[in-house]
Formats: sequence, structure tokens, C-alpha cells
Amino acid sequence: MRYSLGFVGIGLMGRPMALRLLDAGFTVHVWNRSPEKLSDVAAAGAVVCASVAELVANSDVILLCLADSAAVESVVAQGVIAAGNAQKLLIDLSSIHPDVTRRLAAAVKAGCGMRWVDAPVSGGTVGAEEGSLAIMAGGEADDIDVARQVLRPLYSRLTHMGPVGSGQITKICNQMIVSCNVLVIAEMMALARAAGVDAERIPQALAGGFADSKPLQIVGPEMAENRFEPVKWRVGTLLKDLTMAADIAGQAGSAVPMSGLAAQLLRLHAGRGFLNQDPATLIKLYRET
Repeated sequence: MRYSLGFVGIGLMGRPMALRLLDAGFTVHVWNRSPEKLSDVAAAGAVVCASVAELVANSDVILLCLADSAAVESVVAQGVIAAGNAQKLLIDLSSIHPDVTRRLAAAVKAGCGMRWVDAPVSGGTVGAEEGSLAIMAGGEADDIDVARQVLRPLYSRLTHMGPVGSGQITKICNQMIVSCNVLVIAEMMALARAAGVDAERIPQALAGGFADSKPLQIVGPEMAENRFEPVKWRVGTLLKDLTMAADIAGQAGSAVPMSGLAAQLLRLHAGRGFLNQDPATLIKLYRET
């Protein structure tokens, strides 16, 4: 079956994902809170909808790629239940709180019978552009099968983690590792520079060794060169996810001291005006303190 898609949220990640789905031959209906961001996908063949309800009514599978829990709740309230039915599937690519995911999935199921898959992604804008994202998904097995088919142009790996909400928890675990990694990379790059080492050579020197990582090879050169544009992802995104990690840890009675410190450092950096800047700017935190 060739599904008709609806895509809500044409931002840093949503734009390249929608373009890849269009390139793969899908019919893609789009809606965005800021309509001016739709020009590129409309030029590529996307069908622009005037409302969320119109998008849902004309789509078999609805994809959300939004900033946070509040944004997902807002879109669901704007017409998902009113225009949905039991033959439709909603796949949420956003990274939001697992409790919100479960609550919204239950409300949508009770309201119109629509099923829900939480499928947050990892890989950044480069992964979205190249179709090499890692997707961690929660939901029923049959719905995950649909997600695998629909999202195939976007990922190199899609893993079924369990029931609805499991994908979100896995993404938070992912962000705990990424956030702490990026922060220590910034600390290390600042130290290398202060101690007289050519920081630009660090990523190359460590490549293939035990300290190597994708974040090192991506943000390391950017930090060394003071290259912070274009913004590919945001400090605020990491802070949001670490805040959720602390909340979930409190519920589970689990200690997350490293992630807790990372959240405090990110909050300090955000308070200095870097909330919507690239995490590569974190090197400024260590230069200034």
C-alpha cells in the first residue's frame, strides 16, 4: 500500500525529512505554524493545507516533527481527533515527555480510534538530509511495520523498543550520552587551546581511538574554528531533553548525577543568550568561566 502522508512541523529537521519523503514519491500534505517556512517543500511538490484538520482528513499517516510536548499537544488539539479515524496512524518524530506521549496516544485512541507510534530520531540535520537517522520507536508491532515502510527514506536503523512511550525514553537516554559528550568535548577543546595545543588537530589525532565519537568529529572542528553557523541543532534541545531525564529519573528513583550537572551547565549557557544557538558554542562556556 502506498500511503498518503501528512507532515506537521517544517523546521530544522522537518524540512529535510519532508523533502526526502517527496523525493521517494510519497504524496505529502504539509502544515506549519509559520507558513513562510513551507516554500521549499511546496516547490518540491508538497500539498499545503490550511489547517491541521484538513491535513489529517487527507492523509493516511500523519507525521509530527515538533519542538516540545506543548507543541505536540497544541497540534493534537487543533484537529487530529476531529478529523481522525481508526484507519489512520499518527507517528510522532518529536522528542517529548514519555508521560505526555502516553496520555496523548490514549486520548487520540479514545477520541477517534487512531493509533500512535512515538518515533524520535537521532542524527541531526545531516542524518535527516542523508536519510541515515537512527529511529527508536514505541507502539504496537503492526503499527511499527507501517512506520518502517513510511519512514524508510529517512533512516539507517529503526528499532522497536516496546509499547508507546518506549521510543521517547530511549531518545532521552540517547540525549544523556550526547549532552555529556558535547560538554566534555568543549571542556577538552578549551583546555587544549589554553595549554598551547593546536585544537584543530585534536579530532584527527583521536580519530579511531577509544575517545573518538561522532560528536567529536562534528562539533570538535566547529569549536576549534569558532564556526557556529548554520545552526544544525540547539542548546535548548539538549536542555529540554536533560530536564526530562531528571524528571523520569525522579519517578524511577534512579540517580543521574552526570546528566544533572550537564543540565545545569546547559542552563547557565542558555542564560547567557545561547538557548537557540548550536551546541558548538558550548566552548564559550569554558572560555568565560
